[in-house]
Amino acid sequence: MQLQQIYNKDNFLEQVDQFRLITSQKIDEDRKSEFSQYFTPSEIARFMASLFQHYYKEISLLDPGAGIGSLSAAFVERIINEVDDFNSLNITCYEKDKNLLSSLKKTLEVCQNYLVTKNKPFTYIIENQDFINEAAKIIKKENGLFPSQTEKYSHCILNPPYQKINSKSKHRKDLRSIGIETSNLYTGFFALGILLLQDKGEIAAIIPRSFCNGVYFKPFRKFLLNEINIKQVHVFNARNKAFKDDEVLQENIIIYGVKEKEQGKIKITTSDDSTFSFLTERIVTPDKVVKPDDKDQVIHITTNDYDQMVVDNMNVFQNSLGDLGLKVSTGPVVDFRLKELIQKEPSNNTYPLIYPAHIDNGTVNWPKPNGKKANAIKLSEKSRKYLMKNGWYVLTRRFSSKEEKRRIYASEFNPNNIDKEYVGFENHLNVIHQNKSGLDEFLARGLKTYLNSTIVDEYFRQFSGHTQVNASDLKQLKYPSLEALRELGEKSTNVYQSQNDIDQLIETIIDRMAPRKKKSASSLKQKIDEALEIIKTLDLPKAQQNERSALTLLALVDIKPTDDWKNASDPLMGITPIMDFIAEHYGRKYAPNTRETIRRQTMHQFVDAGISIQNPDDPLRPINSPNWVYQIESQTLELIRTFGTKEWNNKVSDFMQDYNSLAERYAKRRKMNKIPLKIDGEELSLSPGTHSQLIKDIVEKFGPRYAPGGKVLYVGDTGSKLGYYDEKSFKELGLKFDNHGKFPDVVLYFKKKNWLLLIEAVTSHGPVNPKRLSELKKLFTESKAGLVYVTAFPDKQTMARYVSDISWETEVWVADSPSHLIHFDGDKFLGPY
Repeated sequence: MQLQQIYNKDNFLEQVDQFRLITSQKIDEDRKSEFSQYFTPSEIARFMASLFQHYYKEISLLDPGAGIGSLSAAFVERIINEVDDFNSLNITCYEKDKNLLSSLKKTLEVCQNYLVTKNKPFTYIIENQDFINEAAKIIKKENGLFPSQTEKYSHCILNPPYQKINSKSKHRKDLRSIGIETSNLYTGFFALGILLLQDKGEIAAIIPRSFCNGVYFKPFRKFLLNEINIKQVHVFNARNKAFKDDEVLQENIIIYGVKEKEQGKIKITTSDDSTFSFLTERIVTPDKVVKPDDKDQVIHITTNDYDQMVVDNMNVFQNSLGDLGLKVSTGPVVDFRLKELIQKEPSNNTYPLIYPAHIDNGTVNWPKPNGKKANAIKLSEKSRKYLMKNGWYVLTRRFSSKEEKRRIYASEFNPNNIDKEYVGFENHLNVIHQNKSGLDEFLARGLKTYLNSTIVDEYFRQFSGHTQVNASDLKQLKYPSLEALRELGEKSTNVYQSQNDIDQLIETIIDRMAPRKKKSASSLKQKIDEALEIIKTLDLPKAQQNERSALTLLALVDIKPTDDWKNASDPLMGITPIMDFIAEHYGRKYAPNTRETIRRQTMHQFVDAGISIQNPDDPLRPINSPNWVYQIESQTLELIRTFGTKEWNNKVSDFMQDYNSLAERYAKRRKMNKIPLKIDGEELSLSPGTHSQLIKDIVEKFGPRYAPGGKVLYVGDTGSKLGYYDEKSFKELGLKFDNHGKFPDVVLYFKKKNWLLLIEAVTSHGPVNPKRLSELKKLFTESKAGLVYVTAFPDKQTMARYVSDISWETEVWVADSPSHLIHFDGDKFLGPY
């Protein structure tokens, strides 16, 4: 498929996105991996382009690693829609892959053709060059003995390739030659993009989160924080959503900044996926992102008040492992290098070999006969240097799967369980030791307890962008004092501790060190997890088994972080009060435009499942009423009050037996409240309320009086929005619509006079005022029939509230006086103008 074949100037970015999908499918996986070709989806490209705030008369955009030009197209769309006062736009694209050049050129030609229609000059340059090599040359010329003038850009937008850079590669040498030390292509691209910006220039990039911590990225972090003022960081809550078409599991963020030295406040936003439909946002000061005294300059992206609480709680600990006299190393035994010494089962001349498979619920279960992994290693001159003396050690798995709840899983190695002088730890483990010797028992158990706490796991997730737990990550963590760790160990004599027991022990230490702390981060997280467990127990759809729904449930039953479930109650709550409750008590501040997401993707399902009721105080309340409320269903409330007690399992069994009948009962009740309407023999059920009753009156009372024999072409129902739509008749009148979002409530066709009556049903808002009149004229401008505009009211009292808003040359009808029609000015009575 050719780009010009699918191009439509009214939504060309969506058309470019179709071309992205087609192109991506044609590239084999090996080539994708070689070039890191994961093209930017249109939703992400549009969001990134929307971040730019300032534009000059002469706009110049740099797009390194441009692919087929999705980001450039999004930038052009942004310019077209938002910027009127500019003289010229120039885009420079770097793309190394020759196979993409024709596609990239076509995208830029589409942008050029569209800008020509707007009488705006546009030029573009495509550089089929390696961006790092070429950009390094440009910057060296600028900084050389005889500096030359180089072009600087007002904007840079990029989705760079993600690949490690070999320390001896040309890329590494080129970057070092201009003072950039980094180990990955994406940070190299980002750094060069910054250097090629003019002062006050702006940059937006989608990149992995991994640069936020780690020794290898420390020089880049220093460079980044010195060179740009970070304005906004966007985080995707699920790491498989940003590039879902390519099944990329990398945890990515979008970062936007301005090239200036002074760092101001930073906006941090999150969304569940690339639709950006469920957005949270918070504003933080720079010291909340990078601690002023942190020599490693770790970047903390705290997406909500809870995340900040975790950081604040962790900040009470100031010791590194080195400060405690401890070390952490990757397990020394690499089995394929010692293959001849590895033995499936132990014998007299072998020593224990511990794999992650031997770790079970906080301790080591060795040996595992008939398991997939070996259990022993022979002692020899070759293997001796890889073994450690038998003793107390703390072990963590280096890798966790994306499905697992935790990142850090710490276990104790108890020397009393193994009667051997030495032990081997395989390379997929991290080992905390004291100069290759064991720790004392209480210190080991205290460290294990600390690392298994909720607060440490949550903190680790904030600065680590991957599921891997490296020894360097454990070195970067801060720890309690030796005394506090041994105290934890003394209180952790039970090997199998519950998460609640672990967290309570850690909270005791934090409280002692920071007594003015108001909220407990672990208790807050625990309550969310418990609410999620309840939702899963109730077998709600998987799409609702998420944090958003858990927080909504907590609001519906008025449970705060420190409340007991037995105190759950049933307040009447609208969507905005639910969001306010979540923000106040659980630190998630959702953007105002996410109300519909909570309503449509959580509350609708709660209602359909029968665990929540709509408007129990007034079942006939109009669906567009600002007073719309929800309440937890009474039997569900009684069940929830038993959570965490001995009664819970039995109550769940009893509840689930009646669960289907419960949902059916409430579904029948909702159906009984609906308003029936018959159109051409087709029976509709309109949502309950005065608005739907007025729509019924328009069809059954207004139509027969003022358009006898007329045909109903459209009836909008505020419950489903589209109640009835006669597409064929609209086409016969020369009308075709992509959606019906701006339609009037009712459309009637009076064939005898060839009139199309556009009728607004007004109970709380929306008469045909001058603005609405203009919208309707534009929407129905291609109509072959004459247009008549009518505002319908249920009664004179409602009409009186809006009479001053009604446009001239329109009609007004009142349902409780159906035989009268009021004409507003003009020289015709009930007819098109």
